[in-house]
Amino acid sequence: MSFLLYLFAASPLLFLIWLGVVIGLCWHAVKTHQDTFWIWIIVIAPGLGALAYAVIVLIPSLGGGSAARKLRSTARETLDPHREYREAKAACEDSPTVANRMRLASAAAGQGRHDEAEALYREAASGVHADDPALLLGRAKALVELKRFDEALLVLGKLEALGENSHSPAALLALARARQGLGQTEAADAAYRAAVLKMPGFEAISRYTAFLAEAGRMAEAKDQLSEIDQRLARAAGPFRKEAQAWRDLAAAKVR
Repeated sequence: MSFLLYLFAASPLLFLIWLGVVIGLCWHAVKTHQDTFWIWIIVIAPGLGALAYAVIVLIPSLGGGSAARKLRSTARETLDPHREYREAKAACEDSPTVANRMRLASAAAGQGRHDEAEALYREAASGVHADDPALLLGRAKALVELKRFDEALLVLGKLEALGENSHSPAALLALARARQGLGQTEAADAAYRAAVLKMPGFEAISRYTAFLAEAGRMAEAKDQLSEIDQRLARAAGPFRKEAQAWRDLAAAKVR
């Protein structure tokens, strides 16, 4: 409030301009169905709130590209990391369809609630949906995170028997991690190599680097880490934080 009084006393014209900007940004937030907390940020934090909204929401929305969407998504997750889980849970409680269960399972996995995610995928994969490849893959990934590797391999084997998505990057990475967890080094190596070739981003190559280091193949691990560093240097701004986290995972294993 003191800022507003100071601004009004210093320059009524600037105050009116600021007020117009605030009203315009609030209108944009309502019109584009932004989270209501943005309105509070714009109003309660004069200047900084408007600037934050403009940088995180308004300017990227004008671009409309994948990088802009990624930036908006990252901003929402940073400001309210549990938002998607809350909304998915509410939707599932209101209407426990397979689609809503899948959404909640994905959100739960993103929050590290892998027990919940595995149960949701398992419950959804029944009846006519028993062979749904997305449900099977989601459950396999949750089982890997829970270190229930034998069960994960069974689910991935069912996926392969169906001829659905068994060679997708996500399935290959889950297979590699399950094989690694069971000490099946050669099979894990082959699956990791296939996943690295197919999967964009940093997760596959970073996990493979860590695998190589743990297997005592340090020279190869260092080569892979060098490749990660080269990719990281080219990574766009919105993706650098996530990329750096995967790089750190790999680097922690390399000596």
